[in-house]
Amino acid sequence: MVEEMILLDHVGINVRYSLNENPVVLFLHFSGGNLNMWEGIIPQFEKNYSIIAPDFRGHGKSDKPESGYHIDDMAHDIYLLLQRLNVNQCHIVGSSMGAEVGLSLAASHPKLVLSLICEGAFYNEFGKHGLFNGTVEEIEQRKEVLRAQLAERKELIFNTKEEYIEKERAKFTQQGLWNENFLAFFENNLQPLMNGTFTYCYLNRVRTEYIQKYWDVKFEEYYKKVQCPILFLPSEEEWENETIRSILYTFAGLLDTYEIERIDNSIHAYVWMQLPTPVGEVAKRFIRKHDE
Repeated sequence: MVEEMILLDHVGINVRYSLNENPVVLFLHFSGGNLNMWEGIIPQFEKNYSIIAPDFRGHGKSDKPESGYHIDDMAHDIYLLLQRLNVNQCHIVGSSMGAEVGLSLAASHPKLVLSLICEGAFYNEFGKHGLFNGTVEEIEQRKEVLRAQLAERKELIFNTKEEYIEKERAKFTQQGLWNENFLAFFENNLQPLMNGTFTYCYLNRVRTEYIQKYWDVKFEEYYKKVQCPILFLPSEEEWENETIRSILYTFAGLLDTYEIERIDNSIHAYVWMQLPTPVGEVAKRFIRKHDE
């Protein structure tokens, strides 16, 4: 596979890809993630599919411009990337924010997307189809509390990458989750600073803009425009939440074709590293159904 930086409208997008005559599968990572989260998934697809796995703007090795972190902005980046790579149609596997960006792409360019796997975009943050539903005043008060919390968040600094990785290894080992896929992800989750220390590739200013714009996203407006079949992959915790489950069914009801699959013990976003074999099999089975 090739990994390179491709300049799109003054934003450099780092992407790993392997293109041939086979159908294309586009892998879109979660918020704060990087393309290395797919290390346990891509090998399951390489034999029968072309592969594209980018770092979103503001993530991984891609550029981190001062603005442009609405899901529609990131979806436009991916559209330009696909044009540059001469891809006319693709299947999308999206994790959390990657599912949101994939949904935006499928809504704005319905002929481009053959199928979409959404491990995310199950509910809005606020309003009728949101986790928090109240009066306009109550919603604004809640946003103010969340804005204050975002403003208090500090950029973490690490003396070495090894210090960071060992901290994460200890935490995930205690939870019984650590494996080589998490190692590949965390090894690529930091960027160097001028003084030789390291901080997250996902800067607080990027995170803050994405989150605040996410608050006002109404996913139902996107689902109404989608023409491709969608597979929803809620985590175990999400599926057990009655509010989330109800909203998910509402969104699914806007589609012509959908499936919902649950994977035992799955954790939101991390499932692709946590349980790569079962989730990979589910994804492959769905995509095979909708190959053209």
